[in-house]
Amino acid sequence: MGGMTLTVGFDLDMTLIDSRPGIRACYLALAERTGTYIDADLAVTRLGPPLAEELVNWFPEERIPAMADLYREMYPAIAIAATPAMDGAREAIEAVRAAGGRTLVVTAKFEPNAKLHLAHLGIEPDVVVGDLWAEQKAQALREYGAHVYVGDHTGDVRGARTADALSLAVATGPCSAEELRAAGADVVLDDLSAFPGWFDGYRSAAAARA
Repeated sequence: MGGMTLTVGFDLDMTLIDSRPGIRACYLALAERTGTYIDADLAVTRLGPPLAEELVNWFPEERIPAMADLYREMYPAIAIAATPAMDGAREAIEAVRAAGGRTLVVTAKFEPNAKLHLAHLGIEPDVVVGDLWAEQKAQALREYGAHVYVGDHTGDVRGARTADALSLAVATGPCSAEELRAAGADVVLDDLSAFPGWFDGYRSAAAARA
């Protein structure tokens, strides 16, 4: 690409990490601490949006900020060790790095907790930006010049398109391949294990155009 560095952005929850076990445990702990019923099994079927959008289903509006703080405070001790990497996550980051590219994680997750997950799993992107959801993700994608954004949610597709980045979606989260295509994803893969092969082809085509 004429010496241009390829930058690839990745979402975190259900893209790079299977955060369901950790988040489920954290919701159960929050329910126990507050004496409030939370259907943790239901909550983990709709990961992606900001925490407050889930908490509003279980707590009155005025308690949301305090509940979000409590959840985030409990999160490191409960959720980090319980959370594995998704199949192909390390290899996907490695494929970009091996090609001399730059990797960026852009997530709606609280940034310090996002960094704890990655450090625990030994996944080392060049940049981590938290607290951005859907179209807001375009701020970070533009700032770092991302050419591609990889995510599992229609919100990630919207973020990529808002940033004029190629939207690569993986059907490993709450949205089906059909929903992701309908939202405007340019490429839909079953999971990240198909990413290195796709990326090779993408790089060759980009180099040919350069």
